[in-house]
Parts: sequence; structure tokens; C-alpha cells
Amino acid sequence: MLGIQTHTLRYYEKIGIIEPSRSRGNIRLYSDKDITYLKQLKALMSDLGINLAGVEVILRLAERLTELQRRIDELESELRQSKEEEA
Repeated sequence: MLGIQTHTLRYYEKIGIIEPSRSRGNIRLYSDKDITYLKQLKALMSDLGINLAGVEVILRLAERLTELQRRIDELESELRQSKEEEA
């Protein structure tokens, strides 16, 4: 599906980059989030030549930025509601 070898996926799981869930038969089940993450990882490594450690840092920072943006949006919404209640 992604063009990533099975042994590579197992290695990524072993070092904690991805954590697929498991079926009752112990088959790895990759979520949409896992697949998106792996696509980004593959693109950074193959297109930009970034090593695995660098890719991990980049993807974790991107995830953190997304979380912070979500929090900013929440706070802005709360502030707007507060201003509307005061008016």
C-alpha cells in the first residue's frame, strides 16, 4: 500500500515510531493516522533525504504545532463567547 517493507514497519514499531493495534489473531492493524504518519515519514526520507531521527523530530514538532493551534482556536472561541455574554 505504501511501498514500505514489512521488516521496516516492524522496525518502526520496535523503536516506537508507530503503534498499530492488533487483531485477535495478532495481525497488525494500521489506523488512518498511522498511514498518514508513514506517508509523511516516507516522503521526508525519500524526497528530502532526512534521516529517521530527523524525521521523528519534524513529525513530533508538527504534531505539537497542530495541538497548540487547536488550543489557540479553543481559547479564541472562549474569548469571543465571553465578549458576547458581556455585551
